[in-house]
Amino acid sequence: MTRQFGSWPESCWTSDTIDWKKARRLTAGIDVGTTSAQAAILADGAIFGYANIRVGADFEAAADAAFAKAAGASGLTPKDVQKIAATGFGRNHARHAQNKLNELICHGKGARFMFGPGVRTVVDLGGQNVKAISLYDWDRMRDYKIGDKCSTGMGRHLEEICELLEVPLAEIGSRSLDVKTEPEPVSTTCYNFACPETVGLMRPGFKEPTNSENEILAAHLFSVAWRILGTIAKLQSLDIGDVKVEQPIAFTGGLAKNEGITKRLERELKASALVSTYDPQLAGAVGAALLA
Repeated sequence: MTRQFGSWPESCWTSDTIDWKKARRLTAGIDVGTTSAQAAILADGAIFGYANIRVGADFEAAADAAFAKAAGASGLTPKDVQKIAATGFGRNHARHAQNKLNELICHGKGARFMFGPGVRTVVDLGGQNVKAISLYDWDRMRDYKIGDKCSTGMGRHLEEICELLEVPLAEIGSRSLDVKTEPEPVSTTCYNFACPETVGLMRPGFKEPTNSENEILAAHLFSVAWRILGTIAKLQSLDIGDVKVEQPIAFTGGLAKNEGITKRLERELKASALVSTYDPQLAGAVGAALLA
């Protein structure tokens, strides 16, 4: 079997200490994105189970599979849950969901559950887009900005770079930081420009000296971080050459697990992002379950 360098591991967990049959209220959230789907099941406000799986062409099947994996062998079915809410790009395909919710609100709600109630800025780093969300002190969204550049999130396209370089997706972040000096980013305008330029860096003799794999990864991830930074910067008016963000800040979504992107964002923002014990990809599903 040919190794797939651009794939990431799926995950799921179901509590063996919570008896869902004794819970007074069961809710679930399903976040169906363009590259992955997550489900979170809450029993009286505590996480009973969760799942994070890859999405294929069938969004409805992905939503069903995510819930089933979150429920595990507990015997819990969608009919046992009082309220199920869906969010994300494919939310309308979650057939068991009574409510379909905006992902911005869900990520804000989920981030405060996962990272703490003090979160003021949430940046959702998705497979196709990036969303920067500003929150009030209380539990409401104040403002938001959505990436307006070509494939700003680029989670999907990083998989392609991994296949080209034959470097596992889970390793590219740390490897991109293992360089003597930070290289110039490839195109920060559009993925359609950035990808060919990255491929060009792989050619011997394209530049002297020849670029190492780590330098190529650094140049590519720097360009992704720079596009994301442009979206974050729009949350408030800026001083020239300065990007400000209200702290504490939390990164959610799949790219939040790529330190080659998050550490460069932290450097440019002069901020340290909060860390959660939960998978940051679960924020949308957790938020949907809380709002269900």
